[in-house]
Amino acid sequence: MTIPTLEDSGQGTGTAGEARRLAVRGDLTMAHVGAIAGPLRAIPPAGHDLAIDLSGIDRIDTAGAWLIHRMVQDWGAAGVPARVENASPDADRLIAEVAANDRPVPCHVPRGNSALDQLVRIGNAVFVITENIGKILAFLGQTLIVLAQTLVGRRPLRWHAVIHQCEAIGVNALAIVGLLLFLVGIVVAQQGAVQLRQFGAEVFVVNLIGRGTFRELGLLLTAIMVAGRSASAFAAQIGSMKLNQEVDALETIGMSPIEVLVIPRVIAMAIMLLLLGFYGSVMAVIGGGLFCWVSLGIPPVSFIQRLQEATPLSDLVIGLVKAPVFGFIVALMGCYQGMQVTGNAESVGQRTTQAVVESIFIVIVLDAFFAVFFSALGYN
Repeated sequence: MTIPTLEDSGQGTGTAGEARRLAVRGDLTMAHVGAIAGPLRAIPPAGHDLAIDLSGIDRIDTAGAWLIHRMVQDWGAAGVPARVENASPDADRLIAEVAANDRPVPCHVPRGNSALDQLVRIGNAVFVITENIGKILAFLGQTLIVLAQTLVGRRPLRWHAVIHQCEAIGVNALAIVGLLLFLVGIVVAQQGAVQLRQFGAEVFVVNLIGRGTFRELGLLLTAIMVAGRSASAFAAQIGSMKLNQEVDALETIGMSPIEVLVIPRVIAMAIMLLLLGFYGSVMAVIGGGLFCWVSLGIPPVSFIQRLQEATPLSDLVIGLVKAPVFGFIVALMGCYQGMQVTGNAESVGQRTTQAVVESIFIVIVLDAFFAVFFSALGYN
């Protein structure tokens, strides 16, 4: 590799046949073209004509060809003829290719009909959502079939896997769920007391805490917490197994991935969310009761007595009925998104995020449905 050099024969006399000659020597490549780009641009177009001698060029690439082409173009635009001499066939061909592609390109892609583009985007989104719903329903059907076969004894239930998942979902989540619901109970009691104090009805804070936590907030917040904690774990675990072809290995040896991976997680989640929902509601009541004792002067005995009078057993039953359904949905979405992982590790992150978002969304929608349903049945 040699640094290119420039030899200038000086200004021509202007008589016929005489021309200013520029001899370029060395490597006219991207790495070295900067050494002569400045001197070439500093030469003003003047005289009779210009001849650029490339006989001394060892190597040339697109950057060098572009520099020579622009030199010829600039001198020609100034009214001074310029030409390339003694170039090798490859150099001539490369310069010609560069010259052929020297044309203006629009800076911005022309926009089409914005309304039509928006309709196309909406249509694509509807198509993707519809396809996703179809896949989820198909996965739900397969899971229900295998679950039914497991419950009637046609398929074995892997108790060790269920117990392990119960520990991961429930036991390891006791601290965070308890703390969260304890604080929520305090916040509900504090905000309720502020509003009810205006009417001199602070005693009804107990009603608010009891009915709000056992029927709605306790289970809903627990389900959201578990969805963010366990649905993401399910998607990441199964997604990693998909990338490592462990799921394909299970199918190869004749084992159903749904039976081995999905059913233990679904059963464990349904059981543990039932227990965690009750536990979280109790912790919220404890937090609210503590606030009532400290700030409102309601002793624990009076609080518990009022709680029993204000909270019907139906509220607790409704919360316990919703818990297994929420647990089933959360586990199902986590496992489904894990099964959809393809390609690379980036897909694991995307599917994990989708598992959390979709499971929380479906839980909230189902909670609204249950609220309307039980209200229609007269359980207000």
